[in-house]
Amino acid sequence: MSGLRIGVVVNPTAGHGRGESRGRHLLAVLRARGHEVADLSAADLMSAEQHARQAVVHGLDALVVVGGDGMVHLGANIVAGTDLPLGIVAAGNGNDVARAMDLPRHDVVAAVARFEAGLETGGREVDAAIVGPPDYSAHEWFLGVLSCGFDAAVNARANTMTWPRGSGRYVRALAAELRRFRPYGYRLTLDDETWESTGTLVAIANGGLFGGGMRIAPDSRMDDGLLDVVIAGPLSRRQLTAIFPKIYSGAHVTHPACTVLRTTSILVEHSTVGRTPPAAFADGERLGPLPLRVEVRPGAVRLLA
Repeated sequence: MSGLRIGVVVNPTAGHGRGESRGRHLLAVLRARGHEVADLSAADLMSAEQHARQAVVHGLDALVVVGGDGMVHLGANIVAGTDLPLGIVAAGNGNDVARAMDLPRHDVVAAVARFEAGLETGGREVDAAIVGPPDYSAHEWFLGVLSCGFDAAVNARANTMTWPRGSGRYVRALAAELRRFRPYGYRLTLDDETWESTGTLVAIANGGLFGGGMRIAPDSRMDDGLLDVVIAGPLSRRQLTAIFPKIYSGAHVTHPACTVLRTTSILVEHSTVGRTPPAAFADGERLGPLPLRVEVRPGAVRLLA
């Protein structure tokens, strides 16, 4: 397959700088394969998104993002609800959407082969979740997991730190948040029920992974038309320390304090039974404070997978 017009957006800082080298490699491979390539990358992600939206207007056969889950988030917000397919060259640290979809990671040639095959077959339609304030006065899309609990607080704190690099920064942020942790207050309104209590974590999963392979919602699927809502009730610091490592295997969902509910939509609000939950993150990107409404849109994104 050749002769297609493919837009490429690269995050050069992904994977401690690997994104830039993967991006250069991708551009070379696509051109060698006979494709017309539009390099839509920019000095910042906001400008890159603007470039990509303009290119879509002028016509593309596919949009390809190079980086981690933040770049997948950007790509999803451009293509969701359209017929434009999205290709992923996973080059970040977490790559949770790529993991969930069993896509190649840190392998440009394999990724190109995969999304060229997807272009021939039409790709795979997957669900996307739309999120915003209750009136949807503003909104965006995500493919992976939205969280608004302890892990989101850790994520936010880690983003403010400059030392150490890599996972050490997350561990340092985890220790800092654990010292000040007190349960949050949540009110959740789902399709068929309402849940209100203090809690430690609320995660709304379209895909089942976050945090670089943590199986927060082990039974979640990206094409079942449902959101898996994982709720961890009030936990002590000792219980939280014990249960957190179990998220890597998904064994946390068997803990008596954990509940998994399924729904097509959910309104997440702060309840005064506990302290205000932290700002929500989705696909590792900060969304903002509660309240937030989330709805699943079946088949809203066509992935080259």
